[in-house]
This record gives sequence, structure tokens and C-alpha cells, in this order.
Amino acid sequence: MADEDRDLIEILEEHNPVDMAKYINYVSAPQAGAIATFSGTTRDTFEGKTVLELRYEAYVPMAVRCIKSACQSARSSWNLMSIAVAHRLGPVPVGETSVFIAVSSVHRDDALDACKFLIDEIKASVPIWKKEVYTNGEVWKENKEFLERKSELEKGARDEYRCRKKLESNKPNGHGCCGAKVKIDDGCDGDKREAE
Repeated sequence: MADEDRDLIEILEEHNPVDMAKYINYVSAPQAGAIATFSGTTRDTFEGKTVLELRYEAYVPMAVRCIKSACQSARSSWNLMSIAVAHRLGPVPVGETSVFIAVSSVHRDDALDACKFLIDEIKASVPIWKKEVYTNGEVWKENKEFLERKSELEKGARDEYRCRKKLESNKPNGHGCCGAKVKIDDGCDGDKREAE
């Protein structure tokens, strides 16, 4: 069976609670010495404000593709048997689960590490948006993981821009900040050359 055939990914429409037993049963197997789970639930307060519920929206086809990609990344890093991921859309009242992950493996370290990776990756890169509804208003929230990833990407783009500028200023001898044998795109014509 192909790895992706052992992944169950579901984006649940409004008012469909997460059935944790379903996902745990999905990843269960006689060979599995470990099943790690994560249940993200709505808490009743945030920064001193009383939370009534969370509301989730998503671009479902892309969310599913992004979660599948995260599962493939997890499989490339850890020896995993099965993965199940469920995320609710719509209102999620206090105390209820909005996201659930179950991962099985032969040994616990693989399952635990992959489970943590998956929730962090989902919060950082999957197009699912969260609104916190308080007794005195509501606000769309960006996950800390998303903000960290965005900051890393922006820093990488700035570093690439600086490197490109340095290479352009050093074109006569072909040396730049990135060292030897760097591919340089000289513009729209598609010609590339190697810097020495």
C-alpha cells in the first residue's frame, strides 16, 4: 500500500464534531507500538478576554493538498505507519475539538515527533483561517507558527535580494556573496551563466 493510501485527511463541514475514536481506529494496527495524538480545543479565555467560540474558514482543496504535503514531509523524516488529520470548519464552541491528529508507528519517538511536526506545519502553512469570538467582539487571528514562517520567508527573500544585488555589482569577475558556481539569471531572456 502506498504511503498516501495510509493517510486520512478530512476537512469537516460546519457542525460536524471530530470523532476522535474514528481517527485513532484508522491508524491502529497490530504492528503499531505507538499512537500519538493531538487534539486542539477551544479554550475559554485569551489574554484576559472571555472566548465564546472559534470560527474556521478554509479553501478546502488547497487545505487538503497542503495537509497531504505535510504528511509526505513527515513520512520522509520519520518511520510512520498511518496518519489521520481532521479539521473542523465553522463555529467550534469552548471545550470542543477543532483539529485532531493521530499518527501510528512502530516506536513512540517517531509518532510523537511526527505528531508535533504535523500540528506545527498545519498551523504555519495550511489555508485555514480562525476568528476568535469574544463576549465583547471578535478578531481574525494569525497563528504564531504562520507569523514565524512568514518572517523566515521574508528574511530569505531579503537575503536573496541582497545576494543578487551583490552579484550584479560584481559581474566582471563573477564572484559574489554566495561563493563559486552559483547560477545567475541575467534577466528576462532566460540566459543563465555560472559564476566562478
